[in-house]
Amino acid sequence: MSRHCRFCQTPLTHTFADLGLSPLSNAYVKAERLNQGEVMYPLHAWVCPSCHLVQLEEFEQAHNIFNDEYAYFSSYSSSWLAHARQYSTAMTARFGLGVHSQVVEIASNDGYLLQNFVGAGIPALGVEPTANTAEVAISKGIPTWVKFFGVETAHALVEAGHAADLLLGNNVLAHVPDINDFVGGMKVALKPNGVITMEFPHLLNLIRYNQFDTIYHEHFSYLSLLAVERIFAQHGLSLFDVDSLPTHGGSLRIYAQHSDTGTHAVSPQLAAMRAQEAEAGLAEMATYTRFSAQVNETKRALLTFLIEAKQQGLTVAGYGAPAKGNTLLNYCGVRTDFIDFTVDASPHKQGTWLPGTRIPVFAPSKLREAKPDIVLILPWNLKTEIMAEHSYIAEWGGRFAVPIPRVEYVS
Repeated sequence: MSRHCRFCQTPLTHTFADLGLSPLSNAYVKAERLNQGEVMYPLHAWVCPSCHLVQLEEFEQAHNIFNDEYAYFSSYSSSWLAHARQYSTAMTARFGLGVHSQVVEIASNDGYLLQNFVGAGIPALGVEPTANTAEVAISKGIPTWVKFFGVETAHALVEAGHAADLLLGNNVLAHVPDINDFVGGMKVALKPNGVITMEFPHLLNLIRYNQFDTIYHEHFSYLSLLAVERIFAQHGLSLFDVDSLPTHGGSLRIYAQHSDTGTHAVSPQLAAMRAQEAEAGLAEMATYTRFSAQVNETKRALLTFLIEAKQQGLTVAGYGAPAKGNTLLNYCGVRTDFIDFTVDASPHKQGTWLPGTRIPVFAPSKLREAKPDIVLILPWNLKTEIMAEHSYIAEWGGRFAVPIPRVEYVS
C-alpha cells in the first residue's frame, strides 16, 4: 500500500511514531453503547522526506469525527478563555480593527473567542463544522455558519460580503485532511490587505518534550514553521511574524498575508524561529526517525510509576478526559486496573466512558468523595489551572502527578 504526503504527494516511507491501534480520541462511550464494540484505527504518524510535514493517514473522514456528538467545548477551560480575551485585545490594537472590519474565525467552536469581538462591536463570523458547538455560539449572539472550511466555503463567504480583515484559526490547521484546500480557501477569503493568524502546537515541542499524546486521529498534521511556510507559499501567502506561546504544551502563532498585496513588514522573530528549528534539526530526517525511542521510554516510565503505586496499595484517579489522554492511555494499555476513574469539568463528558480504556468519567466532585492518593493530570498543559482549582486534595494527603514530558509528582 502506497502512502503519499497530503501536501506535496511525496511517497511516505519514514515512521515518526507508531502508537498501534486506537479508537477515535473524542468518541466517548455512552451507557447504551457499553455492550458494543469500538472501531480501532492505526495511529501511525509518518514524516515526509520532502516537505517535513508529519502526518497521519485519513482513516476516518472528517465529517465522521467532527459531528453532532463532538465533545470538545472550548469554554470549559478558564485559562483558554483568558488566552482568547488577550488575543482579541491584542489583535484589535495591532491591526486597528473596528466597526468597519470583518473578523472570521475558522473552527469557532462555542464562540469562546469571537464573543470578545462581538462584545467590542466588531463584526465577527464563525465557521464551525460541529452543529452542537455552533448552536452554543449562536445562542450567545455570535453569527456562525455550520460548515467545513475550504475553497468552496471561502467563495461563499466572499459572495456574502464576509471577506476577512482578520482571518483566524486556533488549533484547526492540524485538523484538516485536505490542507491544500484549506489554505487555498484562506487565500480566497482574505481581503487584499487582510491578515491571517493561525495557532497550532509546535512540532519542535512535541519532539523535545515527548508530547506523543498529542498524536490522535483528529490531528491529521503536526506542524513546524518549516513545513507551514512551504504550504502557505504554495498558495500565495507569506508569513511576516511568529509568536511562541505556552498554550497546549508550546504553540506557534503565525501571521500571514497575501504574497503580492500584503503590506506588513517581516518581523525579525521569523528569522529567529527558522534558526531555532534548524538548530533543533527539523530539516534533518534523523530528528524525526529517532523519536520512536523517546515514545517507548515514556510508556515504560508511566507503567512503572503506576505499577509501583498499585503495589504500595495507593489509589489513582485521573483528572480530565482530553483527547491527548485517550491516546496516552490506549497506547500504554492503562485501564481501570491502574486508574479507577477520571473527572472532567465538561458536562458533555461526564457520565461517559473513555474510548478504548472504558475508564468512567465523573464530575470533579467525585474527587472529594473518593479521596484518591494520586490524581494523574491527563491535560498536563493545564496543570497549573487544575492544581489551583483542586488543591483541596492535600486535605487527605492526595498528590498530583503528570505523565508528560516524563511521569512525576507536581506541586
